[in-house]
Amino acid sequence: MIDSTHSVIDSAETAGVTTTARPLFFISDLHLSDAIPHTVAAFEHFIEVTANDADSVFILGDLFEFWVGDDVLEASVPGPRAAFARRMTALMHTLSERGIALYVMHGNRDFLLGKRFMRAAGALPLPDPFVITAFGTRIAIAHGDSLCTADPAYQRFRRFARNGLAQQMFLSLPLKVRLSIAERMRSTSEDGRMRPAQAKYDVTREAVAKLFASTGTHMMIHGHTHLPARHRETDGVRWVMPDWELDHGEPRGGYLRVDAEGIRALPLE
Repeated sequence: MIDSTHSVIDSAETAGVTTTARPLFFISDLHLSDAIPHTVAAFEHFIEVTANDADSVFILGDLFEFWVGDDVLEASVPGPRAAFARRMTALMHTLSERGIALYVMHGNRDFLLGKRFMRAAGALPLPDPFVITAFGTRIAIAHGDSLCTADPAYQRFRRFARNGLAQQMFLSLPLKVRLSIAERMRSTSEDGRMRPAQAKYDVTREAVAKLFASTGTHMMIHGHTHLPARHRETDGVRWVMPDWELDHGEPRGGYLRVDAEGIRALPLE
């Protein structure tokens, strides 16, 4: 559990660190790739400049457009995608070098981020969902895709994709094959973005209420839906973070700042 004013984290999958009363920053759904240079530049500015004010940075999923395995970080792997992955990972490691904690949660695009990536980025992995205590308030944090229960086909895919055996089978394929599969899936996803928004791709009230009840919280932060807003739910307040898109269409993006004054949605600098 994370407490922004005392000792911080205690879970089977993370290690203990110490924080101060500085704010916590939350981002998600950047979908980084070498094909979106303006969005990448905004992320670089966020890490190098904006994050200097933070005690900790939380990335709640879909940092990358896709991630096909940590072996892409090997220096011997050629190509622009591998070079891009190494550059972004090295950039994130500068946070720990400046005494800023980095926590990363898997999304539906980058659920294969592994231990090697976490070490190289200086990050600690977070299970989904997770509960933090920040400035006296317990907050449930999640990527958000598990809350979209009106889409049973996706929930079946999610269970399969998060299965350890299925992941091992995929990772056993040659890197070129994995990249090809990811590119095809990305193209299908891009086509899907052109369809009108449908209710089944948003969270359901039942799933939100269940997460509030199971975590004993009345505050929630998540991403995934690309529908940023502050929602007053029956059981508490739910903050949805924006996706980042500065290369196509109307620019959008931002982050949440959690401090002694509460939670605020802030634009990119």
